Amino acid sequence: MKYYATKVNEKGNIAVDDTILVKDVVTTAGSRILDGFKPLFSAEVVTRLEDKGYTVAGKTNVGEFGLDLVGEFSYYAPQEGKLEGSAASLVANGDVVAALGVDMNGGARRAAALSGVDFLKPTYGTVSRYGVISCAASGEQVGVYAKDAEKIQEIMNVIAGHDDKDGTSLRNDSYDYGITDVKGKKVAINKFLLDKADDATKAKVLAFADSLRANGVEVTEVNCDMPEIANTAWQILMCAETCNNVSRYDGVKYGHRAKEYKNIDELYVNSRTEGFNFLTKAVILYGSDVLSKNRYKDCFDKSLRVRRVVAEGIQKAFENFDAILTPACSKAEYESYDIKDAFGKVFDESVFTAVPNLVGIPALVTNGVQLMGNHFTESTLLSLAHCVEKEGK
Repeated sequence: MKYYATKVNEKGNIAVDDTILVKDVVTTAGSRILDGFKPLFSAEVVTRLEDKGYTVAGKTNVGEFGLDLVGEFSYYAPQEGKLEGSAASLVANGDVVAALGVDMNGGARRAAALSGVDFLKPTYGTVSRYGVISCAASGEQVGVYAKDAEKIQEIMNVIAGHDDKDGTSLRNDSYDYGITDVKGKKVAINKFLLDKADDATKAKVLAFADSLRANGVEVTEVNCDMPEIANTAWQILMCAETCNNVSRYDGVKYGHRAKEYKNIDELYVNSRTEGFNFLTKAVILYGSDVLSKNRYKDCFDKSLRVRRVVAEGIQKAFENFDAILTPACSKAEYESYDIKDAFGKVFDESVFTAVPNLVGIPALVTNGVQLMGNHFTESTLLSLAHCVEKEGK
């Protein structure tokens, strides 16, 4: 498989997915519509890493705008057979010490779970999104892939903190990513999500729970179907926001431009028809539908209200637990499939990952499982992961 969309430096130690800008390096978000686009500046997260001595090894292939499962439908590197995420695989293979990825619909977390590496999607607003090719701005977040919690802690201490250039950036200049003792912590396994996973994935969750117990953590099973309604709401909001955000790509100033057109309207239509893949078009159509006059109140507006209800429910859950343990995806591996089935497949898989995107809480994938925490509790999630990881070293 071709992991790099563009190689930047043979001696680089950080990979950056192709939805994050690196100055003067072709950035396409895996889409033909942005073919040849070279940004004039780097994303804030890239600048902060470079200022601390890290070097970008290259831009990794992603599925078009990050809308698919793990990156299988890149225009430049479509996958066949067993699916894998490019950035996660580079970390797993030891080619880079860490990688940056954008988690919009759980794809980065699924990729980490399949490759056996860690990925932290931090609390919304704690890491700058300036210089990210945005689709679903209210829920997407730059996160970090690494082989263990300690390396994630190291990278997060560099990239997190307020950025005036990002209107969604919170005011804190730094956050707590310290790894501490976990004895006495309380973790809930969501049986509703556990039952949706295959046997191999269930085994990983239960083994992780056993390791937590061995480290003094109290683990309890709960049954909560809130992720199902959260997923429906997030898919509606994500499609609507993506529909709006990709409307800027028209083939006029940059990216792919159709060769045959008779007027400006045909230029727009033909460029976008040729430039977007089937899944992106499906998302645009669904997004425009839920934003339409006849559907707005029952779909988009209701999803915003569901977001508030889910946020309140999550807060109540964290009054009793420090973290929630779930699968990150339904199976231990994915095989390639027809893109016409992608919209439904992504919807089904996102039930495991939608809550953090919808309400902005952090989520950490480690050892093939997912830990979710309350806002600003990344330290707890990293500590729980670390206590299990150190046993395997």
